[in-house]
Amino acid sequence: MKLSTAVREFVQNEDGQDLVEYALVVAAVGLALIGTINALATQIISLYSSIIVQIAGTGLTPPQIDY
Repeated sequence: MKLSTAVREFVQNEDGQDLVEYALVVAAVGLALIGTINALATQIISLYSSIIVQIAGTGLTPPQIDY
């Protein structure tokens, strides 16, 4: 087999291309999930903080939450 033929077959071979595309999709979904979870965590902390402030306003002792 000539070198030019081997190079041409290597360039035209698309067997590994699907794997790379799937890896990129998984990475993009993972980054989106991380961003979403961070945003939700911030909102949940804010919600619990507002609940603690409301409980403190009633004169009851709020639970101690360590972040």
